[in-house]
Amino acid sequence: MGQLTPDQEKSLTQAIRAGTGIAGFHGGMCDAFRGNPEYQFMTGGQWVSHPGNNIEYTVNITKPQDPIVHGLADFQIKSEQYYMLDDPSNEVLAATTFSGQYNDIDWIAGTVMPVVWKRRYGKGKVFYSSLGHVAADFQIPEVMEITRRGMIWAAK
Repeated sequence: MGQLTPDQEKSLTQAIRAGTGIAGFHGGMCDAFRGNPEYQFMTGGQWVSHPGNNIEYTVNITKPQDPIVHGLADFQIKSEQYYMLDDPSNEVLAATTFSGQYNDIDWIAGTVMPVVWKRRYGKGKVFYSSLGHVAADFQIPEVMEITRRGMIWAAK
């Protein structure tokens, strides 16, 4: 959750804005630097909660024609299902739907939440996936492939 100094935040966001790509996953990217709103604006989201902690849920591919998820089917994962604040300009590639059965928060039942997205930030490419709480998550072929393709997309 660290904190960037104003100079660090400015240097990072200027580099991305100028055309450097950035890719990340889970809390390492979108539960980082909570006190740095420009960083959050760049990433396109901020973690809020994961009701039920490690639960089984479905990840739905929402944009199957996109090269990052092309050829991949919906899949199950047992991990933290991230509830996030997300930027409506994100290009959502995969999402999940909350059941509302955990933590006595039934009002979120049916809420569709982005899980994987890409976006532009100036000339830079930003890729994010909320998947990847533990190393075992990457043993799920779809998680590994989405992460690999997203990082390649951001790097080009």
